[in-house]
Amino acid sequence: MLKLVDDDPEMRDVLSRVSATGDHYANEMRLAPTEVHSEERIVVCHVSPISIDDARLLVEIRDVTRRSQISRENALLIQHGAGRQMIRQLAHEIKNPLGGIRGAAQLLERQLDDPELREYTNVVISETDRLVGLVDTLLGPGGPPNKRPANVHELLEHVARLIEAEDQRKLIIRRDYDPGLPLIDLDRDQIVQALLNLVRNATTALDGQGVLTLRSRAVTNFTIGNVRHRVIVSIEIEDDGPGIPPDLQDTIFYPLVTGRPEGTGLGLPTAQELVSRHGGLIEFESRPGRTVFFVRIPLQQATENKGE
Repeated sequence: MLKLVDDDPEMRDVLSRVSATGDHYANEMRLAPTEVHSEERIVVCHVSPISIDDARLLVEIRDVTRRSQISRENALLIQHGAGRQMIRQLAHEIKNPLGGIRGAAQLLERQLDDPELREYTNVVISETDRLVGLVDTLLGPGGPPNKRPANVHELLEHVARLIEAEDQRKLIIRRDYDPGLPLIDLDRDQIVQALLNLVRNATTALDGQGVLTLRSRAVTNFTIGNVRHRVIVSIEIEDDGPGIPPDLQDTIFYPLVTGRPEGTGLGLPTAQELVSRHGGLIEFESRPGRTVFFVRIPLQQATENKGE
C-alpha cells in the first residue's frame, strides 16, 4: 500500500494509528508527487479496521484533485471579478479630483513670482501626474485583444531574453516545451506583458539566483469557469524559491496585495486581467522549493469567446 503512495509519511501515520486503536479514519489529504504521479494529488481517504484472512485494514482512496482545482478556479474567477470592479470604482473616484488639483496648482503657479514658491507647485503637479499614472495602471490596459496567430514558445523566449538582459547572472532558465503545440490566436503584447509580470515575480522570489523553468503543455478536456474546452494551452512558470507565504495565497490576485515592501501589488491582477481577455485563467501551486503559475488559455478561444 505504501509503495503506491511512495511511503507518504502522513499515510503511514494514519495506517499505524488505525491499526493500533481500531478507530475509523476519514479525511482529505495531500499526497506528495511520486515516480508514478509527477504532481501533488488531493485525495479523500477512508481507512477501516477489518479482519479478513491476513488483511487488517481496508483503505479507500478517491482522487479529488480535479474537483478541488475546479473549485479553486471558480474562486479565482470570483476574486478577479470582485477585485477588478473594486479597483475600477476606486480608481475613478481618485482620478476625478486629481485633475482639479493639478489645474489649481497650475493656476497658482502663474500667480507666484517667487521661484522657490513655484517649486512647491511643481511638486504638487509632478506628484499629481504620478498618481494619475498609477490610477491608469489600476484601471488596466484598455481595448479588446488584437488577436493574431502566435507561437507561445516565441513569446516565452522573448520574455526570457528580457529577463536575461536584466543581469540575472546566477539565474538558470530551463525550457520544457511541447513541440507539438499549434499556433494560437493571441494579442501578442498583452500575453507578453502577462508572462513578463509572472516571470519577474518568480525572479524576484529567487532573488536573482535559482532555477526558473518555462514549460508548455496541451491539456485536453479542461474546464475554465463553467466552460469545458476540448484543448487548452497551459504555460507554466516554475521557480524553486521560498514559495508564497500562506497568509497571502488566498488574496494574491487582489490589487495592491504584495509581500514585498517595494512591490505595487499590480503585477498579478494585471496578468490575470490580460489572460481573462483571452477566455483564460491564471492559477498557481506553491510550497517552499516549488511555486508554479499556470497560464491556461483555450486553444479555440477565438471562436469560443466571440463576445469579447
